Amino acid sequence: MINTVETTIGANTISIETGKLAKQASGSVLVRSGETMVLVTAVAEKENKPEMGFLPLTIEYQEKMASVGRIPGNYFRREIGRPSEHEVLTCRLIDRPMRPLFADGYSAETQVIASVLSADQENDPDMLALTGASCALTLSDIPFGGPVAGGRVGYLDGEYIMNPTIRQLEKSAMDIVVACTERAVVMVEGQANMLSEDVVLNAIFFAFDNLQPLIQIQKDLQAVCGKQKRVMAQPEIDEELYGKVVAAARSDMAAVISTADKLERGSRYDALKVKVNEVLDPDGERAGEIGELLSKYRKTAMREKIVNESQRIDGRALDQVRPISCEAGYLPRTHGSALFTRGETQALVIATLGSERDQQRVETLMGEENKRFMLHYNFPPFCVGEVRRLTGPSRRDIGHGTLARRGVEVVLPEGSEFPYSIRVVSEVLESNGSSSMATVCGSSMALMDAGVPITAPVSGIAMGLIKEGDKVVILSDILGDEDHLGDMDFKVVGTAAGVTSLQMDIKIDGVDREIMGKALAQARAGRLHILSEMDKGISQARAEISAYAPKYHTHQINPDKIRDIIGPGGKVIKELSSEYDAKIEVEDSGLIKIFTANGTNFDELMKEIKRITAEPEVGAVYKGVVKTIKDFGAFVEIMPGTDGLVHISELDRKRVNKVTDIVKEGDELEVKVLEIDSRGRIRLSRKALLKD
Repeated sequence: MINTVETTIGANTISIETGKLAKQASGSVLVRSGETMVLVTAVAEKENKPEMGFLPLTIEYQEKMASVGRIPGNYFRREIGRPSEHEVLTCRLIDRPMRPLFADGYSAETQVIASVLSADQENDPDMLALTGASCALTLSDIPFGGPVAGGRVGYLDGEYIMNPTIRQLEKSAMDIVVACTERAVVMVEGQANMLSEDVVLNAIFFAFDNLQPLIQIQKDLQAVCGKQKRVMAQPEIDEELYGKVVAAARSDMAAVISTADKLERGSRYDALKVKVNEVLDPDGERAGEIGELLSKYRKTAMREKIVNESQRIDGRALDQVRPISCEAGYLPRTHGSALFTRGETQALVIATLGSERDQQRVETLMGEENKRFMLHYNFPPFCVGEVRRLTGPSRRDIGHGTLARRGVEVVLPEGSEFPYSIRVVSEVLESNGSSSMATVCGSSMALMDAGVPITAPVSGIAMGLIKEGDKVVILSDILGDEDHLGDMDFKVVGTAAGVTSLQMDIKIDGVDREIMGKALAQARAGRLHILSEMDKGISQARAEISAYAPKYHTHQINPDKIRDIIGPGGKVIKELSSEYDAKIEVEDSGLIKIFTANGTNFDELMKEIKRITAEPEVGAVYKGVVKTIKDFGAFVEIMPGTDGLVHISELDRKRVNKVTDIVKEGDELEVKVLEIDSRGRIRLSRKALLKD
């Protein structure tokens, strides 16, 4: 039986249909807005796998090129197995609000697949996929505590727009994605053009209010055709054993959660684990259970210490930022670099400048896009003292890099002012929380070191939350353990003027307006403090770009000369590029953009370009080569591809009977330009240069 529900969000009608497609999945819905349609399915294995120790949830989002009537442009002409960066980011948008809402103890392997079947290039399918994932899980037998609704907020002319079209987003000062339940906001991610915290906060709860009808229609659909949820037995805790673990660990646990150094704290905890097992389980029969109970006790002890005593692991005040050191120009041969260290988190960030040809070309549902600014985040295993096989960037790497890119690209100069392509790479060398925010700070400094005239420095800070009953504590610049054992990870990026990007994930039911407002205000104070510390390393962009960066110049030529600079089959421009180690781009208007490795190469290249594209001037003298002999005169090439006629009467002061009496083909001849007529024909003279 087919069931359909719909509601209006912003200016768009969103409908959800079930019962027609993919009926063998545990839950299946088709979500539609305009002519954009996304099929979302949810399937779970029947048996739990508690031995895995985590929820094996997989989210996949696929953009089908057929949905916009195009054949993929890759060699195989099909969607390749590796997802694009946009698909990875959309998977993360879906995963992050869903994961905390599964029932405690649920560990069956679960997969959600969202496939874009039709895209009208006006209504972005990613938000439909997010809501569809929630609805598919809600209708299934999977113990999911939704529903969740997702939407995007734009900001045009001082007005909020719910689910703006792609064209509206191009002009919007904000692009923020919000996911919420009927009770609270559960996920935020997006970008803003240096907007105030109040504007951002209002946008988030504007979305919360407007998304409630989308939650209601999912509940309505569940009431009609939802499956009975699996009954999950609540994990039982051996209270007697837990009491023994607490008694055995209490004296040493206080020292563990008061040790500031990450590695030392880890060593002390490992030693405590061995000690507790020796006391309570010398035979090792219940080592796993005791380990879980000890971990639970550590979390409880840390949270109680923060909430009741306002004491953090490293002894900082709740709103205090870790010690910062930063250095610009750390690497001598790169175009720009910065080493940023905050506590035990360190990022070495490198900026590289390139030409327009270095832009990243990406195939999307909207067509090919050129990305002038790229920011890549690398998290090698040694930064946390681990051994792990090196692979390509993970979904986490892509997500953290995108968060930093969104926060920084707002302050970049326009391409017309600074025509370079820019790539920033962050190498995380140490990590104890907030490595993505260290990336933001290091990126800002590296760009200034490279001479990129950014409009303002950018910094970032990660905020945490501990909520115990009615007690709420907000933490600034959280450590890794505070992130792992806390209830919220709220990253805020911005300048002194306002917010440029943000990302929030939570592990509890949600956060209300009051908590989020306090977190944003506390984040601003921390962000301004970090900016003041960064100012000690570098306060503004260098006046000159690095000596090792390519030099950019422009030169205007007559469009008629473009063929001369290109040459047959591109021969001339290829030879020039190779000989002078340059990247040369010629526009139809005759504007030549030149990137050279250094200034000397440029000077020599410009001489050659001017020679090739020079135009004859009346009265000027040229040394040419005789190309053709006629009865009435000789045609002489005075410039590459430019001939003029020396009439027989202009060959000599005396009478000339035959042209060949004076010149032959291949002779070099010095001539003067007498006239260039309206048709571009050039009249030359040898006689004018001869003495009486």
